[in-house]
This record gives sequence, C-alpha cells and structure tokens, in this order.
Amino acid sequence: MLSFKDSVVTISGLNGVQANELIYFEGGASGVALNLEYSIVKALVFGGANSVRTSEIVKRSNVVMQVGVGQAILGRIVNPLGLAIDGLGDIKFEIFRPIEQKAPGVITRKKINQPIETGLKIVDSLVPIGRGQRELILGDRKTGKTTVAIDAILNQMEAQKKFSDAVSCIYVAIGKRMAEIVRIYKLLQNRGAMPYTALVVARASDPASLQFIAPYAACTMAEYFTYKGDHALIIYDDLSRHADAYRQISLLLRRPVGREAYPGDIFYLHSRLLERAVKLDLSYGGGSLTALPVVETIQGDVSAYIPTNVISITDGQIYLDLNRHQEGVRPAVDPGLSVSRVGSSAQSKLMKKLAGSLKLELAQFREVEQFSKFGSELDPITRSLLLRGKMMVNLLKQDRNKPLPTYKQLLIFYVSSTKFFEENISSNPQINVDDYFSNLFGFLELITYMMPIKVSLEKESSANSELLTDLIRAHFFFFFKLQAVKFTEKSSTYLPAHSSCYGDTIDLNAKASLLVSNFKE
Repeated sequence: MLSFKDSVVTISGLNGVQANELIYFEGGASGVALNLEYSIVKALVFGGANSVRTSEIVKRSNVVMQVGVGQAILGRIVNPLGLAIDGLGDIKFEIFRPIEQKAPGVITRKKINQPIETGLKIVDSLVPIGRGQRELILGDRKTGKTTVAIDAILNQMEAQKKFSDAVSCIYVAIGKRMAEIVRIYKLLQNRGAMPYTALVVARASDPASLQFIAPYAACTMAEYFTYKGDHALIIYDDLSRHADAYRQISLLLRRPVGREAYPGDIFYLHSRLLERAVKLDLSYGGGSLTALPVVETIQGDVSAYIPTNVISITDGQIYLDLNRHQEGVRPAVDPGLSVSRVGSSAQSKLMKKLAGSLKLELAQFREVEQFSKFGSELDPITRSLLLRGKMMVNLLKQDRNKPLPTYKQLLIFYVSSTKFFEENISSNPQINVDDYFSNLFGFLELITYMMPIKVSLEKESSANSELLTDLIRAHFFFFFKLQAVKFTEKSSTYLPAHSSCYGDTIDLNAKASLLVSNFKE
C-alpha cells in the first residue's frame, strides 16, 4: 500500500484485480477496488479503517463485492456489509450475491397491475403507486419526506390482510444520525412492523465508502424476495446524501468534475440503482420490487442537478411543499407538481373514478384561491367552489403515522362527493367533519363488520350505492338523535344490529332495510 487518505488507498502490485473486487488488508480491514490504473489501483476502505497503515500488504479475494441475503435480515438493523449493529447476534445468511446486478430486461417485466397502498389519502388517490414502480419523494428539509415513506411501511400490515402476500420492506438510511435511526426503529417496533422490515444503516459518522455502497447492498437484499416470487418495497433515504458521498469519493480519486463538482457518471450512479425496480412476469416468478427514493431540495428548487436527474429516472414524484407544511397541511403534498405516471393502472376502479373529480376540484380551487386573496366580491358559484375546495383540502389532511385502510378512504371520497353530504354535513357549522367520519366508520364497522362494503368498494367499479345510502341515512339519524355516542362492542343497544346475528346467508339489501327500520323505530 502506497498511500491512504480519507478512506481512499493507493495500492501497487495488485495485478489482474477486477473492478469492484473485494480486497483484504493485513490489519483486518476490507475494501473494494475502484480505479484500475496502469501500475496502481485506487480502492475504498470499509470496516477497520483505523488499522490501515502504509506499506502493509493487501490481498485479492478473487470475488466482486458481495453481501449476504436471506429471510433472516427481516426485523434486524444491519450495516451495508451485512453485519448486524443491533446487538442481537450474528445473522445467518442463506446466500451471498454481488451488490451490483444487471437490471432485468424488457422480456422479464410485466405491466404494473397491483397497488402499493401507502394509507395516505392524498397519495393513494392522486399519486397512486403500483408494485414495481419507482416513485420519488422530494421536498425541502423537515417537510415530512421520511414520514410518507414510514407510513407506507406501516400500512403494509393492512395490505397483507387484504392481498395475503406480505410486502417485505427495506429502509436504507444514508448519512442519518443514529438518534433518528433509533427513533424510526422504535416506532416500527411499537407498531408491529419490524417482523417484515429491515433497516440498512450507513450513519453520518460512517466513512463515505459505506454510504456509497449502502443503496446497492440494500437493493441486493430486497431482490432476494423479488426473485423468490414475493414483493419488496425499498426506501432510499436519501439519495442527495448518497450523491454527496460519491462526489467526495470521486474528488479523492482525482476523477474529473462536472456540474456542481459532481463527477460525470452521477446520473448513471442513480439510474443503474433505480432501474433494478421491477414487476416480474408470472413466468419469472411474478415478484416485484418497488423503489421510493427520497431527494432533498434546497428552498424548493426542483431544477437543481440531483433532483432533475432522479425525476427523469423515476416514474413520477411526490412533491412536498414547505409553504403547505407551514400552513398546517399535513402531509404537505402539492397536488399540482406531484404526478404518478404508471400507478393509476393499479388503482381500484372506484378510486380512479372518485379521484378524477377530486383532482379537477383541487385544480379549480387553487385558481380561485388566488382570486379570493384580492378580497373582491365573489359570485355564488366561485364561493361554493372555494368552500368545497377548502373542505377537500381539510379532508385530505392526515395525522402523522396513522395510515388509513383503502375502504375507509373510498368511503370518505364517496360520501364527500354526494349532495347529501354537501347539504347536511359540510354546510352545517355545528358538525365537525372529522368526528362525523370517525363516527360513521364506527357505526358501519359495528353493523356490517365492513366485509360486504369492503368487497363492493374495492372490487367493483361502482359502490353498492343503495346499501351504502341506507346505512349512511341510518347513521345520520343515529348521529343526531343520540348525539354521536361513542361505540363500544359491549354496548347492548347496538348488538341486535351486529351482522353475525343475521348470518352470512341473508340478503344484504334486506339486512340494510331491516337496520334502517330498527333505527327509525
């Protein structure tokens, strides 16, 4: 070894070494060969960088950089080399695979036809994500980018009940503080999401070399599930820091610089990573790998180098606006700049129908909102547009880490699109819309166990409107007469209306009319 500077070493005499080959140092450290020059090799050092000394002997391994994969990584926190850092003992891997793999070709791929439900109303309705899609999450610091990604992981428990096939989630933290990683781990553990989630961590204190290989190693771990015929979701948080780590390495390797001092292959760095997201054809196992890369913008500048690169690679983006965030709109998704280019083909037919009008209403509201700021007299149509728009913006607000099942989202959009809702609920200042909906869910959950409505809402192109209308009318009567009583399963007043008392053979409409007559009495 000739020299060592900031995790980059210069070595002579490593004849025949391959690019990305794993190398071992005499002091116990490991590294990877990057620059292959005429008489010298420049390499990165990973673990044990403190033990590296000049003039020590370096040995080849004759294998390209590999990482261990297998079912055992779920529920664990590992570093990019596959070593456990959660103090729960070593991980027994099933197989080792190279961290750099060629992306699947066109023949092996299939059209996206299944959704990845995030549980966020605004995302699932306006920017739906399909299994196998690459959807970028971008926005300024502290606008809730990680929260959107974590909500998607939490909601996979709900999706598992419905699709019966689990989505294994890999969360990659690049350059994050350990305190932040521990907070995410505790949240996932408390909510029961860790059994199907793995955290791959390259901390802010780790060398740039580890931060650089973290996404590739994590992607290889996720591909294990994909090629087995299962489904995987990978979150890269965030690729701006990954690009910064690569820039640091490239400058130390004396590679020529380009725009913003990034090297010329910075686009290829991210494109070869994100191209590995796939929905495989059934003849190749039918698995999928969905990628949610996160990119940080500075003062909302979407036209910066890294954001434009990743936008052009991905199949759509969720843009989080700082102004909306400060106004209290959470999640702060901007419906104008956010887009999903392929996800709508995986949406349920009813959601597509309901979300179509929602997008138009929000666009009209944004135009009218600018007018209303001037304080001029508004005609009744514009005033109703403003009221409706404000109500829809409030309806799309959602608390942090509280994803909503799809059937509840559909109910909200279905009910809020009716004239009944406009005339009786939203126009009545005494009614809190959130309370009304939470009460409605409790009522419907108790009466029908939601199963018939779940099926009709998520599988059909139009809801069983007669049944729904009867139930909503019955609830409306109940809501006012009994002053929004809190529901409990023990409450004897409602037990006769419980669906299990009637059995599964009874006609749904008959059951609904029976319930309505019960409540009218």
